[in-house]
Amino acid sequence: MRISAKSDYALRAAAVLAAAGGGPVKGEALAASQEIPQKFLENILSDLRQAGIVRSQRGAEGGYWLARPAEEVTVADVIRAVDGPLASVRGQRPEEVAYNGPAEPLQRVWIAVRASVRSVTEHVTLADLAGGHLPDEVTRLTGDPDAWRRR
Repeated sequence: MRISAKSDYALRAAAVLAAAGGGPVKGEALAASQEIPQKFLENILSDLRQAGIVRSQRGAEGGYWLARPAEEVTVADVIRAVDGPLASVRGQRPEEVAYNGPAEPLQRVWIAVRASVRSVTEHVTLADLAGGHLPDEVTRLTGDPDAWRRR
């Protein structure tokens, strides 16, 4: 799975908002805290706002904050908001592709890849990130030395 810069920046910004505890965070401060280009961040925050993950208010008392409790927003929610489906094949959902002959099992491989990605991203919340404590299953996966090995 390839994580886009947009998803990476969106998750980092959302984690900062979760850690802020509900108070508004200025866009400039958010961008500076995570070294995200401010214009790029504004577009990302717009996507998150349209998805109902972030709220914003203009003005001296304004800024950005989470629209829902951090415990209710998953990593998958944020990725889908800015980049669309978690797994796609040539721009299509895995269940929409079909192969012939020896390649036929590939569809099931792509479905399994999506299920695997979901098993992590749909169980890690912004509260987990902000609190620095990941679910046990994720911690177990990262504890495997093979997980860190480049291949």
